[in-house]
Amino acid sequence: MIGFLIRKTLYDLWDNMFRIVVLNVGFFICAAIPIFLPKLAGLFIKSTALEMALSALGIFICSIYLATAAITIKPISDYGAIGFADFFRSLKIALPAGIVMGFFVFLVFLIITYIIPFYATMEPFTVGIILASIVFWVTIFALLSFQFYFTVYARLGSKIIKAFKKCMIISLDNTGLAIFLIIHNFFALLISVVFAFMFPGPVGVLLYLDEAIRLRLLKYDWLEANPGANRRKIPWDELLIEERERTGTRTFKNFIFPWKD
Repeated sequence: MIGFLIRKTLYDLWDNMFRIVVLNVGFFICAAIPIFLPKLAGLFIKSTALEMALSALGIFICSIYLATAAITIKPISDYGAIGFADFFRSLKIALPAGIVMGFFVFLVFLIITYIIPFYATMEPFTVGIILASIVFWVTIFALLSFQFYFTVYARLGSKIIKAFKKCMIISLDNTGLAIFLIIHNFFALLISVVFAFMFPGPVGVLLYLDEAIRLRLLKYDWLEANPGANRRKIPWDELLIEERERTGTRTFKNFIFPWKD
């Protein structure tokens, strides 16, 4: 399943490169707000509260943008096409999910920046380390689970609370996949540095997560149709027959000169 996931995502990224790049450009325009605006404001007004408020504003804008992008790119995974008008149509649907995730990301920002360092230096030292460790591992679990949040919200059309619950269920039921995806996406973002984060970038990561969730749902459809089946022995070769036929295979020449086929 993992090999096919990587191959299909690569094909979809390549076929939609221009759209992915444009969406990434939009994200980094939004990201400039939390990255640069607080420091710029600090040159004129020395206020920690103002800098935190501007950081929070930027995080909310980025979160809403990513939620909108996740809904926009969903048809790509389904062998469809998207237009830029789809982004603006998705904005209203994505707004609640983006705002809620903005709160979560800002909370993680506060935990990493203030709470963990505070606990790590408090007295007695042992108590502080224990509290810092608990907060750290809870944060790690949250990151593993909620990496799926935008995708689950976009693909399953859940209410916000249900989307969070489904993220945790998917992560706990597919721990290996969750760990693989977060590591894979970390390196995907590292590779993006070469292309100034324009490709595959954050939107490419969202597409990869959407592809992963879409394929993983085949497992749950099969389990529902086969009650009592061994959850550890999913017949992926059988489940992916149609997907492999629709995706096909490509040579290097197909990628570079598709019009010659």
